[in-house]
Parts: sequence; C-alpha cells; structure tokens
Amino acid sequence: MKKAIKILLVIISIILIPIIGGISYFYVSFNNFSLEDNYHLNENNLAYFNETYDEARNDFRLKSDELTIEYPGIENFSLPVESNKDTNLTIDFCFIPGSENADKIMILSSGVHGAEGFAGSAVQLYFMDKYINSEFLDKTAILLIHGVNPFGFKYERRVTQNNVDLNRNSDIDNKLYQIKNEGYPKVYDLINPKGKVKTGSLANRFFFIKAIKGIVKESMPVLRQAVLQGQYEFSEGLYYGGNNFEPQIIDLVPIIDTICIPYQTVFAIDLHTAYGERGKLHLFPNPVEESVKKRMEDIFEGFHIDWGDSDDFYTYTGDFNSYIGKINNDKIFIPMLFEYGTMDSQSTIGSIKSLHVMILENQGEQYGYNSDEDLKKVKKDFMEMDYPSSLAWRSHIIDETKVIFDKSLKRFSELELR
Repeated sequence: MKKAIKILLVIISIILIPIIGGISYFYVSFNNFSLEDNYHLNENNLAYFNETYDEARNDFRLKSDELTIEYPGIENFSLPVESNKDTNLTIDFCFIPGSENADKIMILSSGVHGAEGFAGSAVQLYFMDKYINSEFLDKTAILLIHGVNPFGFKYERRVTQNNVDLNRNSDIDNKLYQIKNEGYPKVYDLINPKGKVKTGSLANRFFFIKAIKGIVKESMPVLRQAVLQGQYEFSEGLYYGGNNFEPQIIDLVPIIDTICIPYQTVFAIDLHTAYGERGKLHLFPNPVEESVKKRMEDIFEGFHIDWGDSDDFYTYTGDFNSYIGKINNDKIFIPMLFEYGTMDSQSTIGSIKSLHVMILENQGEQYGYNSDEDLKKVKKDFMEMDYPSSLAWRSHIIDETKVIFDKSLKRFSELELR
C-alpha cells in the first residue's frame, strides 16, 4: 500500500511540477512585462514629438503655415468636432495642390485611434519637414489630415467620446452597423468585465490563465479575429464601431471628395501604433483586389507586407483607409496602413498583455476605478502601449519611417497609372 502511495505521489509530482512551473513562468512574465529599447538615439528625431494634443496641433499648424511661404496655393483649415466635454477639438488639414502636371494625390492621416495620434503627428511633421519638395509636387498633390479623432487624442483614449472606435466606424453606407461579429459574444465575458478596476486583484494578476484557456479552446487566430474585427452591438464593449456615423465621418466626406476630384490616383497612408513587434514599422493592409495588391507591392518592393499569411493576421470592418477608397470609388486607389509596434503583440505574452491593457482601460471608463493608484497605473500602461515614453523607441520609429519613405514615396510619384 505504501509503495502504491509513493508511486502515486511521484506521478502527481511529474504532472504538477511542469504545470506549476508553467504557471509561475507566465505569472512572472505577465505581471512584470517590460521591453528594452537598444536602438540608436538620434536627438534630432525627438523634435517631432509632443506630449499633449494642443502642442501637437499647434506644431502641425505652424509647420503648415511655414509651407505656405514656399508653396503658394496651400490650403490650411480646420474642421471642428462636436463634443459636450470640449469645444476646442478640431481635425486639421494641410492641402498642397502640386503642379498643373500632378495627377496623383497622397493622403497621410493620423489619430484615427486618438491616443495613437502622438506618434502619427510626429511622423506627419517629419514628412512635412523632409519630403515635401518641388520634384515630388510636380507629379503628386498632398493632403495631410491631423487628428481624425481629436477627442481620443486629447483625452488619451483610442475611441471617441461615444466609446466608438473610428477604425471600425468609417464608411459611407450605414449598413456597416448591421454587421454581426458572430465570434464576439463568445469572448464578451473575457474582454468586458464589469465592476470597478482593481489592478491587484487575483482575476487581473492571473488574467493570462483565462486568456490561454480561450486560446486553447478557440486558437489564437480565431480569438484574435473575434476580438479585433469590430462589433456593432455592445456600446460599452471593446472595439465598438457604433450604431451610426460619428460626426466627423459625415463631415469628412465632402472635404476629401472635393479635394481629390482633380486627381486620378489616390495613395492613402493611415498611421497607427501598438500592433506587432516593438519598434518595427509593419505594413498592414486589409485585403485588396489583385490589381491593387500589385501596385502596393511595386511601391513597397523590398518591404514585407502582411497580406494575411501570418498567424497573427486579422481583418476588420469600417476602417478609415477603406472609407477614403469608397469616397474615391471612381479612381485608382492604393491604401496602406503603417503600424508602429510597441508591445511585441506577435508573441503570446505580448498579445495577452496588450489585450489586458485595453480591457482595463475600457473597464475603468465604463465602471470606474477602485483607487487613484489603479487609475494611474491603467492610464500609464495604456499610454505606454499607444505612445511609449522611451526616447529610443520614438527616435527609432522615425528612422524606420525614413527607410520606407525614401523608397516608397519616390516610387509612387514615378508610377505611371492608367
């Protein structure tokens, strides 16, 4: 009998030790998640970054005004965005018509996900400083759209005042809001917990266990698609696309349409952060037709484009670039989304951590926080995901942008499209 008990204990130990070891590893990795940036720091790159929406908007306006001195005919203007919390929110534009020969237009937009606008604004300022010249403008007009979601930009949220994700809300047909995300109800309880946020609770410290159970049950691609696709049923939930157009989505249509009328080809780059390998500029378009895909591959030759052939790929509805394409449905349209990685979300731990940060931020907005300390921690983690404080990361994404802009912009300008 004693021998049988000993054998049983050995078997239990063999089973439990790996389980306990695995849980311990994930617990430490998840709760002490951090990333180091060993990139070269170029102090000049840091001049493009700001710490508040007002500072970023002011710099964009100043740079736009400076360009009018060198390039007559530039139109700088602002579009007020409705808010019952703030009456000084605007989307700002700088339109440079180009020469009489220009038959193409490049649109560079930032801040569709508000808090991501800080990095997007920096990239726009860098572009304005380094890439606008007479040679480029001979063939290509330029439209810069700064801060598409100024509420989220100013108040450091990804969403609008109505909790709407603009990159799931953008369309010219309100049938978008009838789309059913069949997978979302299956993950609703996981990603939309109720009650005040208490960051140190057991449920939050061991969130990775619930997430891994979901991954095992559904697989990571299925889980990611269900969460990130966008949904139009749960207004308090993550990735809510709304039940109608947000105000700026209505107001932007005539502006974009009118400006693009003279041009036969529209090249739209929308700037985002968070997804993917930290410090890397990912090219991450939604699926497109083969003819468009070929043009994109010509422009970005030599750079990896995620066409959906990776395990962490997902598609989504109501994105801003597709919306620009629908406004210009009679033209050659070439979209691209630039995504500057922050959390190594291509890894299991990075992906789970990113999701948890999003969950806590939304939960706090919906139900409040248990303490000021919980509020500060969640807000800090959220901004580190969308706009890392690391100066090396900030400097490096400008370097990453330079590598791609140096080649892709020239190729687009020289493309002969009919």
